[in-house]
Amino acid sequence: MINLSPPRFFQRFFKNIIWNFPDEKEGVFLTFDDGPTQGVTPWVLDQLARYNAKATFFCLAKNVEMNPDIFERVVREGHAIGNHSYSHIKGWRTDTTQYIQDVIYANSFLHTNLYRPPYGRITARQFRLITYQYKIVLWDVLSMDYSRRVSPKKVTKFVIDNVKLGSIVVFHDSLKAERNLRYALPRVLDAITATGMVCKPIVIPRKNIRES
Repeated sequence: MINLSPPRFFQRFFKNIIWNFPDEKEGVFLTFDDGPTQGVTPWVLDQLARYNAKATFFCLAKNVEMNPDIFERVVREGHAIGNHSYSHIKGWRTDTTQYIQDVIYANSFLHTNLYRPPYGRITARQFRLITYQYKIVLWDVLSMDYSRRVSPKKVTKFVIDNVKLGSIVVFHDSLKAERNLRYALPRVLDAITATGMVCKPIVIPRKNIRES
């Protein structure tokens, strides 16, 4: 499988983006995009609870609006929340004013200072405006769980082979990813636990926004 982690020079260039936590001493950071989703997110929460694992859910606010009870459970069980827009808007194809309005509206449901652009794509102007209010969080391990062309075993192997201390791993608590996720997540949690690492939520103090 192709390594989809961003090149290191690219990571160094965009200093206002969190790709991983290189100074982390004990943890890894599992993240879940696109939920909350009926039938999928509750199962994810059950798996995390089995391992006493915490994660970060980059939620679509339209799904929070439809599934407030699941969202409340995510928060109640101690997981972090990130903004993934209201409508999974495409930054490269969207007027900047419309894009920012979508993100602002999403945060009326989510109340977070973390943001992950859908598809990981955002224009330079959108990026500049977003970073005044949010810390943008991307990843260094993309599971590819959403791809129908990638088998559950390959998703699992890719994550286990690449995760390390401080890694930010992307999964999706969506119907599209459900087949791969149901196979991969328990096995990834097993592997992480076996190494002695712990799964932690992403927490960025607001005073650390716009550091550079």
